[in-house]
This record gives sequence, C-alpha cells and structure tokens, in this order.
Amino acid sequence: MYKNRLRLWPASLAWRTALTLLAGFAVVQAIGLGIHTINQIGLNNIIAEREIATRDAIFYRRIAMAPPDRRPAIVAAETGLKGDKITLDPIPPFSGTFPLPLPSRQIIRGSILAFPIPPEYRPRNVVMRGSVAPPRSVLSFRLPDGGWLTIESPFHPTPPWETPGFATAFLVMFGLGAILIFWAVFRLTAPVRTLADAAEQLGRDIQHAPALPESGPTEIATAAIAFNTMASRVRRFVEDRTFLLSAIGHDLRTPITRLKLRTEFLEDDAQREKFLGDLDELEAMLASTLAFWRDVAQTEASVPVDLAILLRTVIDETADIAPECSEALRYAGPPHSILRARPLALKRAFANLIGNAVKYGESARITLRDADRHTLRIDIEDDGPGIPPGELERVFEPFRRVENSRNRETGGTGLGLAIARNAIRAHGGDITLANRSGGKGLIASVYLPT
Repeated sequence: MYKNRLRLWPASLAWRTALTLLAGFAVVQAIGLGIHTINQIGLNNIIAEREIATRDAIFYRRIAMAPPDRRPAIVAAETGLKGDKITLDPIPPFSGTFPLPLPSRQIIRGSILAFPIPPEYRPRNVVMRGSVAPPRSVLSFRLPDGGWLTIESPFHPTPPWETPGFATAFLVMFGLGAILIFWAVFRLTAPVRTLADAAEQLGRDIQHAPALPESGPTEIATAAIAFNTMASRVRRFVEDRTFLLSAIGHDLRTPITRLKLRTEFLEDDAQREKFLGDLDELEAMLASTLAFWRDVAQTEASVPVDLAILLRTVIDETADIAPECSEALRYAGPPHSILRARPLALKRAFANLIGNAVKYGESARITLRDADRHTLRIDIEDDGPGIPPGELERVFEPFRRVENSRNRETGGTGLGLAIARNAIRAHGGDITLANRSGGKGLIASVYLPT
C-alpha cells in the first residue's frame, strides 16, 4: 500500500514542480473562495434586511394611512403572504425575541427612512427585534394614532453558493492558472530535458553527439557552454587515448614479429612451440585490447538496426564456427525489432555473449522480448557450469576470467564480456549475469532502450 501511494507521486521534476505549484494555487484559491463566501454571506444578510425593511415600510404606510376601522381587514388579508405574520397590538411583543445587533438596526432604520412616507404618517418609533427558532425579524411600528403594528417576517438570506455564477469566476481563474503553471513549468524545464538528452547522446555516441545551443537565459547558456566544453574535452581525451594505444599496438607488433622470426631458429622443437604459443597469445591479447579501446572510442554512427535479424545473423555465424552446437542454438522472439544503434558494435557484443555461451555451455537459447514500454530485453541462456555468485560482476572487468589459467585451451584473453558491456552501455543499456535456477547454466540478460 505504501508503494502504491508513492507511485502517485510522479518521477519527473517538471510534473512534481507543476503539481506542487498547482496544489499551492488551489489552496490559495480555496482561501480566497472562503473569504469571498464570508463576505457574500454578510452582503446577502444586508440585502435580506433591506428587503424586509422596505416591504414592512410599504405595509406600514398602507395601515397608517387607512381608517382605523379598515385596518383589521387589511391585516387579515395580508397575513400569511410571503410567510409574514402581522398583528395589531397595544404594545410591542417582546416574548421569545431579542434585540437586533446595532448594524442590523442601522440598515433597517436607514431603509425605512429612505422609503417615501408622508411626514404626518412617518413612524414615531420602531422596535426592531428578532427570533432564532425559526429565524425571523420582528418589527413593531408605532402608529400615529396609537397602538402598534407588528410584522414578523422570515429571515432567509440566499446562500452564496446558490447564487448564479458564485464559483464560475474561481473555476475559470483556477483553470487559467493551471494552464499557466503547466506551460511555465514545462517551458522552464525544457532546457533540463535538453541537457539530459544531450548527456545521453554523448554517452551513446561520443563522436557524433551534437553540441547544445548556447542561447537562452544566462543560467541555461552557461550550463550549455560548460557542457559543450566538457564534451569537447572528453572527446579529445578519448581520441588521444585511442591514438596512443593504437600507436603502442602498432609499435609492439614489430618486436613480436621479430621474436617470432628468431623463435623459428630455435633447435628445440618443444621450446619453439612454447615460445610461438606465448607470442601468439600475446598478439591476441594485444589485438583484443586494441579492439576494446576502439569500442570505447565509439566512432561508428548510429543507424536504424533490426535487432531480431542481427541476432539471427550472429546465431548463423556462430553455427558456422561451431557446427557441433548448431542444434543447440535457438532464437525466440518477434521477426523484426527496430532500434537505433551502432550495428558493428552491437553485433560484436552479441557475438561475444553467444560465443561464450557456446564455448562454456555448448548451447545458446536467445529470447527477445519487451522488458517495459521503452526497453528491450535479450536473454542468452546456456547449459554450462555457471559462474560462482561472487564472480558474476567481476567477470566484466578487463582481463578477468573465472579460470586460473590463461592458455589457449581454456579460452581467450578475458576481454569479451568487458567489450560486450562497454558496447551495450554505450547504447544506454546494460548487461547482467545470473545463474539459472537448478544450478546448471547461465543467463546473460541484455537491456537496450528503444
């Protein structure tokens, strides 16, 4: 349950920022709506009080100007209309009522004084009270010839939320504010996404990664300049290192060749074969090392590659090299799967992995499938002895091998997995190794972004 709650919080910085600002904006809007509601309630109360005062003043004028003998009939006819209770009393009724607050009395008095009544009929005294259950206003007018006219009127101000357009303005403001927040956040964080994409492209293809545009706000332009400078330095460092290693490799081939020629003149056949074997192994290690650093240089451009066809091609080539294992080589997956990659580097990586599976496990079952929406997973299974758990990660180190010996009968130079992982990581993916359940065989899992 806790993990499910965490999943509701987005991973994107832009979404987190936008939702945080939107939540804060919603709180501010809610506070504003609450303040507006309180003010509207007070305003509606004033409107209701003025309406009651005006209606009561109209009825008082009719009663005050009518002959005394006609007044009971007029009161009887008007009682009950709009919920009013009208009585003619010798004194104002005080039972069950309370004096109205001063602001309410001022509003009612002002409304009565503003109503046109002939001076001789104006009320000499008005008693303003109210009742709670039910909420009513009780106004008692002193008639010019004595006696009191009491009018009890229901007091039901219209709730603010029932008035037309009460929340419309706030909903419109919230919608416009949300649009502005999302636009501004995604606009302002776009350079961050551009920087992340540029860093990923630099990691995948250091030689062909484009430079960031050095424009925009000062902070963004400064970051772009720093990133381009770093990329240029990394690119130059890789080129210099590759050139240095290539030069060393070229220079080492000459003494190795001379040693081979001199070894041919040894009279002891056994010693000559040992010397030649060591020189061949040294030459193979040198070639593998140079190949490894050439892969690091990443000079090959990325193009659309059909991974399914590439895997089947590697399987066919492996079957040609090891025909005795051809029946144990199988592919399972879609007929086609397109992604952008450096085909030679990718082919070399899978050739090393499948070659290891055939060499040590005498089989290779390759499965291609989707790991998630944007990632492909390629599993390479064999039936070999597996790898000790403590060595599953260390075998990716250059020149690291599980066997203690390094002769030609037990394998190569220990660079195959290092070259494969370097190539896969250069594509933004990774390789993991795991022993199969049951204690026999190894699974090499390759993850590649699409």
